[in-house]
Amino acid sequence: MKKYYVLITGASKGFGRAMALEFAKRDMNLVLVALPDSGLKELSVFIKRNFNVEVFYLENDLSMKDSYYAIAEFIKIKNIHLKYLVNNAGILSRGYFDELSDQFILKQIEVNVTAPTILINLLLKNLKANAPAGIMNISSMAGFFALPKKQVYGGTKAYLTSFSKSLGKELKKDNISVTTICPGGLNTTSRLCYQNRIVGWLTRESVLNPEDAAKIAIMGMFNKKGVIVPGFINKFLMLLDKLLPEFLKDYLANRELNKLPVA
Repeated sequence: MKKYYVLITGASKGFGRAMALEFAKRDMNLVLVALPDSGLKELSVFIKRNFNVEVFYLENDLSMKDSYYAIAEFIKIKNIHLKYLVNNAGILSRGYFDELSDQFILKQIEVNVTAPTILINLLLKNLKANAPAGIMNISSMAGFFALPKKQVYGGTKAYLTSFSKSLGKELKKDNISVTTICPGGLNTTSRLCYQNRIVGWLTRESVLNPEDAAKIAIMGMFNKKGVIVPGFINKFLMLLDKLLPEFLKDYLANRELNKLPVA
């Protein structure tokens, strides 16, 4: 009998960690990928001891192209049967575009765009062999809005959402679902928790804990949903964006931006 696995990138902290724990609670074996020295080994040991599932872990930097092929080779050598692939690894924004270095911009695109795209390409044959299967790409509400200081990040997430929709149509015949979750703010780090407390009421109410978002995401993938915007307030903000005039949206965005601490 085959043992099936879920591969999660960016798994050591934040939303990726919450996803790993939620899958483990559902008795799913795991392949966890994250940066070196990010606590991945400790998380893997904790999950093995507490959830009685098998866990492989790989410490890889997804801004380096060799990492994609190293992951695919590991999966092949270990004869791992993938049931789900979760592309969670990502690099957040750091400021205004003219303040960003070209190296940072390229690294952000590499991790947010190239890594999930090529990983899917390399692992698709494995997923097809274990269908019904699923792919989950972690996008963001930033992909739907024009936000200062999130120009490259929002662009990468818009790509991921569009790519996922098209890929989902292609893979339907193979019984592979492609789900994109587009959360708003998540309380994933101490800095983000602080930022999420000082913004305006509506933005603050839209913030989710990663554990809650993980449950929504996994249930959505199991139900083969295409795009998920978790949380009532976030859905309301999506509707509001269609109704408000551009000058008012700019005013509201700048007001929230001015409340944030200087990086």
